[in-house]
Amino acid sequence: METLDITDLQILRTLQKNARLTTKELADTVHLTPTPVFERQKRLERQGYIQKYVAVLNPEKLDLGLLVFCHVKLKQINREMAEAFTRRIQRIPEVTECYNTSGTYDYLLKVRTADMKHYQEFVLTKLGEIDNVGSVESTFVMSEVKQNMGLPI
Repeated sequence: METLDITDLQILRTLQKNARLTTKELADTVHLTPTPVFERQKRLERQGYIQKYVAVLNPEKLDLGLLVFCHVKLKQINREMAEAFTRRIQRIPEVTECYNTSGTYDYLLKVRTADMKHYQEFVLTKLGEIDNVGSVESTFVMSEVKQNMGLPI
């Protein structure tokens, strides 16, 4: 693994805040000319430091205002059952994030729906169709206090 220098870290921090900057704007921010900044950015992409560029959408505007953290415990767990569960979860659009966790529950799902009625339908028809789901505990978000897409670099 190659060591990142201060300029690489500045580029990453800047792109985390605004990935739409032109190469010239990015170069001005890190006090270099566009060509070396372009080359550094491409290297950071090739080396996997930059995985992709995305637009962060407003869930309220898209009628997806209910945010729920859903803890899932499987009835039984082994490699095959875990892989089957994660394959099913990958196909459910309401699940925006899924983490395999330690502790009481096996998985933590971040779920977005329009409202409580749609969430109930999600639990009954989507999670309920997965045979190995043993229990589900839902935590409903009342307000988002901090949401940061970036990493603390």
